[in-house]
Amino acid sequence: MNPIILGIESSCDDTSAAIIKGDVILSNIIAGQKVHEEYGGVVPELASRAHQQNIIPVVHKAMKDAGVAPEEISAVAFTRGPGLMGSLLVGTSFAKGFALARKIPLIEVNHLQAHVLAHYIQEREERHETPKFPFLCLLVSGGNSQIVLVKDFLDMEIIGQTIDDAAGEAFDKCAKVMGLPYPGGPLVDKLAKEGNADAFQFSKPRIANFDYSFSGLKTSFLYFLRDHIKEEPDFVENHKNDLCASLQKTIVDILMDKLVAAAKKTGIKEIALAGGVSANSGLRQAFLDGNEKYGWKTYIPKFAYTTDNAAMIAITGLFKYQKQEFVGQEVAPYARMGI
Repeated sequence: MNPIILGIESSCDDTSAAIIKGDVILSNIIAGQKVHEEYGGVVPELASRAHQQNIIPVVHKAMKDAGVAPEEISAVAFTRGPGLMGSLLVGTSFAKGFALARKIPLIEVNHLQAHVLAHYIQEREERHETPKFPFLCLLVSGGNSQIVLVKDFLDMEIIGQTIDDAAGEAFDKCAKVMGLPYPGGPLVDKLAKEGNADAFQFSKPRIANFDYSFSGLKTSFLYFLRDHIKEEPDFVENHKNDLCASLQKTIVDILMDKLVAAAKKTGIKEIALAGGVSANSGLRQAFLDGNEKYGWKTYIPKFAYTTDNAAMIAITGLFKYQKQEFVGQEVAPYARMGI
């Protein structure tokens, strides 16, 4: 009989709960927090307070939409880290209380592993093909840019990662410099579709091995705008689409160059994409182009499973449930965790 897992995600500013039966998702509810928009970024204290307000209604709706009663749940999986400590504490505390009250197992989940394993979420309508081991996964989000060698469901190794800022952070901060509202990444993607990606050139870092760096790009972008605004005060407004397109192309090129190098070095042709930045249309297209250019077999998750969501926590919880990897009530969240 397939276990039914309740997943809880609260690592940043999205409160999410999901119900999965076996590997089939029954519900995936996400409550966002618009309160951060006026501050240009997530405010940790406000995020944790909003999680406290959202967690019970979100879990209730997830169970209602799934048609699952509390007594039918086999285990509860929750994000232990990495993330904002206050936010993580809300999800962890709820999960511990739920598991204790129902006398069911408690499963801690690494948020980064969950992004990778989102590829294995199946839906009721039809099953889709999933990555075969071993595969490489490019994990890109607001806080992480990593190339992960995935040997098995719970056996992963980071072979490349950012030494400073993440790709998503570069998108958001460069967008802020252009006067775009937070979060800027999706707006850059939207405006880039109307611009010329070859209009401007920005510097690309030279980092050893498969590691990334985006701090230099942000600095070069800032100085580029400063110098051009001196000559043309309305430079950003007059060239916004081209700026977004050129910025996006530069970030995608940086990400893909390292991934291509890692694929050649390892000889692996099963290549997956994960994380919030995987919703970027330019990166998705570059990934699809890899099938023909490099003979890859690529896997890109549905948009619903790219950003922070509890479905990915639930599917990871399933694989841990199958191995009986449970934790006790003494478990505490970690703001920083490796994969």
